[in-house]
Amino acid sequence: MSVELLDGAIILGFIEDDEAFNCSVQDRFAYLDTNHDGLLSYSEMLKELQSLRMIETHFGIDVKPDPEELAHVYDSLFVQFDRDSNGTIDLEEFKAETKRMMVAMANDLGFLPVQMILDEDSFLKKAVDREFIKLQSDISA
Repeated sequence: MSVELLDGAIILGFIEDDEAFNCSVQDRFAYLDTNHDGLLSYSEMLKELQSLRMIETHFGIDVKPDPEELAHVYDSLFVQFDRDSNGTIDLEEFKAETKRMMVAMANDLGFLPVQMILDEDSFLKKAVDREFIKLQSDISA
């Protein structure tokens, strides 16, 4: 984990960089697709959803959520990704929903930087790293 400065422009820049965004999404999808069938089942996707720890923490403090509420949240998120409701998520569905969620996050953050603790392999960390590399190349040019 690392503490990073992040704003909506950094996230949008990452999403608009097709090569960086698509590569990151494909890498994450391949990592989650443990049986290598090109689809994410609920159990494969659950690992990713649980890593987000959306309601298991409250301002960084672990809390014990109601298991039924937690299951409902995970089920609802899976449905968001599974756009054709066939019970699995293909790469295009994963990419589209990841993009939609990141755009929403960028819009919520706005353009004033905030400090965030980011996991090293998260999409947001990849966005920050991409921006850092871009700034370094602009400085050396």
